[in-house]
Amino acid sequence: MKAVVLHEYGGPGNLKYEDVPDPVPGQGEVLVRVTATSVNPIDYKMRSGTAKNLFPLEFPAILGRDLSGIVRELGPGVSQFKPGDKVIAVASKTYAELVAVPAKDLALVPDKLDLVKAAALPLVMITGEQLVRLGTKIQAGQTVLVTGAVGGVGRSAVWTAKKAGAKVIAGVKKSQLKEAETLGADQVLALDDASAVDKLGFIDAVADTVDGETAQKLLGKVKQGGVFASVLGPPANAKMHPTVRIEAIQAKPDAAMLRVMAEDVAAGRFVIPIDRMVPLAEAGKAHSAAEKGGVGKILLLA
Repeated sequence: MKAVVLHEYGGPGNLKYEDVPDPVPGQGEVLVRVTATSVNPIDYKMRSGTAKNLFPLEFPAILGRDLSGIVRELGPGVSQFKPGDKVIAVASKTYAELVAVPAKDLALVPDKLDLVKAAALPLVMITGEQLVRLGTKIQAGQTVLVTGAVGGVGRSAVWTAKKAGAKVIAGVKKSQLKEAETLGADQVLALDDASAVDKLGFIDAVADTVDGETAQKLLGKVKQGGVFASVLGPPANAKMHPTVRIEAIQAKPDAAMLRVMAEDVAAGRFVIPIDRMVPLAEAGKAHSAAEKGGVGKILLLA
């Protein structure tokens, strides 16, 4: 099969489109023919080496966490899928034409969801959902501020918090205020407007996707006994706020929840925007574009 292979840490040009051996599905695994995968920030952090303390790579390495595709072959002990099934998953080594995925991590794609576009969903949806449900543990009637709310993880966090019955504040840049008004949050807040942030009262929780000075400032807005949950680790000033519970969230595959949220997207209840679609062979160009920032996901078509 063809795959995008990384032989050493470095820039986007280090991603090479090469022939590699086909994976063989083991016990409890399913071989999936990849339709599309997508670029996530963790991908270029792993490629560059900035994430190697947390996620060290063994070279040659294949990156990628998202997958949409079609079941090709079942490994021993798998009976809940059949060849031809359309599936999505949070997986690994997905910058490839074929991926062996644990059957327990696969979800069937809802009928009304485009198989290619479905590749934008798994990691950001599961991360945002777990950030709110497992991180903030927000309850109906409580108030949570979601930072980076127009990003894929942020949108998923906003939707999850609204489903839980929480009051949701969508925290974004001033330039994103109009876009944020489409998210269904109860309030939008420009996090790069110091006076607006200063006026914010105490809240029950923060679901953070941005870190940095913004996170440090918002930590001081969480009431005693409240929660600051982040996908990027504790803010630098966490020790100065001992009455706030800090929760660091690292997403784990959850096929049942992935199916539920995919159905929400298929029904148009919330949206994960797609910026562009490029061939898998152009993964380097996709990484260069993704590192410049933006709201929409970049898909790699295998």
